[in-house]
Parts: sequence; C-alpha cells; structure tokens
Amino acid sequence: MKRTLLSLATVAALGLSAPLHAADALMERANTFFQPIPANPPALKDNAVTHDKVELGKMIFFEPRLSNNHMVSCNTCHNLGMGGDDNLEVSPGHGWTRGHRNAPTVFNSVFNVAQSWDGRSEDLKAQAKGLIRSGLRMYATPEVTVETLSSMPEYHAAFAKAFPGESNPLTFENLAKALEAFEASLITPASRFDQFLEGNAAALSEQEKTGLSLFMENGCASCHNGVNVGGQAYFSFGLAAKPGADILPPDDKGRYAVTETAVDNYVFRAPPLRNVELTAPYFHSGKVWSLEQAVDIMGRYQLGTELKDEEVKAIAAFLRTLTGEIPRIELPQLPVSTDATPKPTMR
Repeated sequence: MKRTLLSLATVAALGLSAPLHAADALMERANTFFQPIPANPPALKDNAVTHDKVELGKMIFFEPRLSNNHMVSCNTCHNLGMGGDDNLEVSPGHGWTRGHRNAPTVFNSVFNVAQSWDGRSEDLKAQAKGLIRSGLRMYATPEVTVETLSSMPEYHAAFAKAFPGESNPLTFENLAKALEAFEASLITPASRFDQFLEGNAAALSEQEKTGLSLFMENGCASCHNGVNVGGQAYFSFGLAAKPGADILPPDDKGRYAVTETAVDNYVFRAPPLRNVELTAPYFHSGKVWSLEQAVDIMGRYQLGTELKDEEVKAIAAFLRTLTGEIPRIELPQLPVSTDATPKPTMR
C-alpha cells in the first residue's frame, strides 16, 4: 500500500493521471474500511417506519412549542438547511442558556452506534426525550409536551394515523418514535466518495485520491470508518498529546459523565465525517472553524504525526468528497394554537 500511496502522490504532484491499477488498489483498500451510504435507512428497533410516522415526525421536528418558551425546535440546533447542525460553537437553548458542546449533525445519525458526543443516548428516541427534558435545550416535561400537542386537533389526527389501532396514540413515547422515524430518513447517499467505493475511479481527483490514501495510511481510518466514516466507537481525545484547553476544555471529561469510570476521562465518540465540510466549527468544543486546521490538529494530537501542508490539503480535499445528496424537505404546516395550548414560559 505504501507503493500505491507514493504513486498517487507522485502523479498528483506531476498533474498526471493515476495508473488504473493504482486506482483499483486504492478502491479495494478503501472498501476494507468504508461502506457507501445505502439508498434506504436501516430498520429501527421496535419502531416500524411508515410514511405517516415520518410525516408526523417532521411536524414535531419543526415544532417550537415542544419547548417551554415556544422558541426552540429540533431544527433550531439541527438545521436541515445548514448541514443538519447550527454552525455555532455551542447552541443556545431555553432562556438563552448555552450548552458546553457543539451540536452534531442529524444527517446520517441513524448510522451512529449511539447519539451525543459521549454516547449518553442509546438511540434517536432516547436523544429526543433527553433534549426535550433538558434545561439547556427545551426545558419541558413529558406531561406538558403531551398537553401541548393534545390541545391541537390536528395532532390528534396525525398521531392516530401514524399509530393506528392504539387506544391512546398521543403519548410521549410515540412522539419520540415519530421523531426517530423522521430523523432516520435524513440520510445523504451518493457522495462522490460513495461513487468511488462503488467502482467509479473517476469520481475522485488525484489530490482527493492522495488524501484518501493518506487518511488510511496515517491511521485516521482506525477511528473514522464504516458507513458514517466514524460514529462507531469511543476514543480518548489526545492519544499522542493533549491539545490545549481552548480545544479540549478540562471541565468536560466526555464519556466519564456517563460511565463514571476513570478510563473514560476525555473519551468521546469519534465524530462521523459525512458532510463534514458543511458542519464547522469542529470538535466537541466547537473551537476550530477550518477543516484544514482540524486535520492538522488530529494529526498532531491524535496520531502524533506532523503532516505536511500538502498532505493536510489533500486529506481535507478527500473529506470534502464525503458530502452527499442532501434530502429536500418540504416544510410542514403546523397547527394553530388553541385556548387550551399552554402559554410559553420565559425564564
């Protein structure tokens, strides 16, 4: 593989076309680490995905009245028009309180082993419930959330359609299931990298192929692999050396907050890199705005490698090929509040 890497780097520097056998070898190697995003999302545990459930979930995703102040919806922090996140260092929530971690993208999140940087949510249902309850996000209770939706006849009809045969379909659990079904539909297939994995050697430029080869050879793919190019396991941030406090805040100990196990200090889920060019700023602290800078930081502190400028640029060029086809979402028409709808509470 080293010979393939040097061959690709050389031809890229000379502006020549890579030999067919080199591209084939790179493609074969890449397919041992990565898989294309499938055309359809995977099946969900205990939650059959139907059209009616997805449509209800879409309404709930854009529904700001889930929050106590009627200002924060799921789309506030996971904006579907901005890469599935909010492009902020950390997200403001109820009462303009600020969290301490960067909002991950919702696109392709169904492929992650768990949700949140520390994996505190086992699936998208658990994440939805947690964020609605969170004082840093929606600051609502399950009871008030159900009361709010129950106050509007249109939601009664939508829940009955999405959960047919249930005597009481409008529940907090079903709300989470509908959200999960919609969010699971937010996948971005057919990136240029997917096309390369599927056999189209011309889908990547020579610089991008060099970046892919460097990504695998330098060990990046040890953590960032699979369908989502990450999101499958947990790793200590700063394996080779600890970054400064501006990038790795000392008071955020990562997965330790979930497990309370010393070995999980500063351990985080490897972020998925799909659509990474759309999701700056980077890292759980949201302190890095440049993709090239993020690559350089990971080389230094995670791999113990001083990447050359052209190597950083090549890897960043490869990462930009991970941008897939963003789903087109038609905004739902939300019901009008009634006299029975709880009023917003400002704090």
